[in-house]
Amino acid sequence: MRYTQAPERRRELLRRVEDAGYVSSTEAAVALAVSEMTIRRDLRQLAAQGLVNRVAGGASLPTPTAGAPFEQRRGAAMTEKEAVARAAVPLVTSDAVVALDAGTTVAALAALLPGGLTVVTHSVPVIQTCVGRADLELIALGGAYHGPTRSFTGPITRTSLGDLAVDVAVLSATAAGPAGVYSANASDADTKRAMARIARRVVLLLDHGKLDARAPMRFMDLAAVDVVVIDGGVAGEQLAMLRAHCRQVVVAPLSGAAPARVDGDLPGAPPVARRPARAAVAGR
Repeated sequence: MRYTQAPERRRELLRRVEDAGYVSSTEAAVALAVSEMTIRRDLRQLAAQGLVNRVAGGASLPTPTAGAPFEQRRGAAMTEKEAVARAAVPLVTSDAVVALDAGTTVAALAALLPGGLTVVTHSVPVIQTCVGRADLELIALGGAYHGPTRSFTGPITRTSLGDLAVDVAVLSATAAGPAGVYSANASDADTKRAMARIARRVVLLLDHGKLDARAPMRFMDLAAVDVVVIDGGVAGEQLAMLRAHCRQVVVAPLSGAAPARVDGDLPGAPPVARRPARAAVAGR
């Protein structure tokens, strides 16, 4: 049967996801006699409504990850997060002081860090990863413990960050899009802003599902990010949006076999430069 009308096509896609728990974009395109691009567009619309989760190759039943406990969020999109973490390693190897936030993708990066770095973090999982390594210096930030993110947060955390300067801040997000980068809660957003403010460079780690997600707390503009790292499951339209808003985009292969693809600076834009700490982020 050919589904020519978008509403009936999306209802059929939703029925298939509910029945099987997953729908393949390729298989759905054949079954519904439309292009795979049309199916991807329909799935993005369903994801924007919170009816499905976008995953590599299709969509699955939604799981409430925004604001969910850390371990539940860490288990979502694991392949994508691991690919992004691997691709991010070369972006921090030459930086002496690296700030890592409390995101699950950032936690995956912590296990891959080369020696010789100083790590600044409020994340308990990152602290646990780094504390046993003699080749890393660790600055663990205190504050009020927040269970869902397994991190320290609040005024003490912000004050501690205000006394530091870092070479690169590696941040994660619950959602991202043309309007900005978002977090699930105010305290987490506040800590991310503080990390970005003291950093010379900001690297944002995203799995492609974050481009279809929604979250309430906006903490920075995409244009204020120096490098975005995203997995190879990103759709062409999403990648074009990132290129239009960001200075540099690194696309991480999901297989791990091929090298990450780097999209250069925007045409006509100056090369990505190391910002002086604090001053250039004051307007964020």
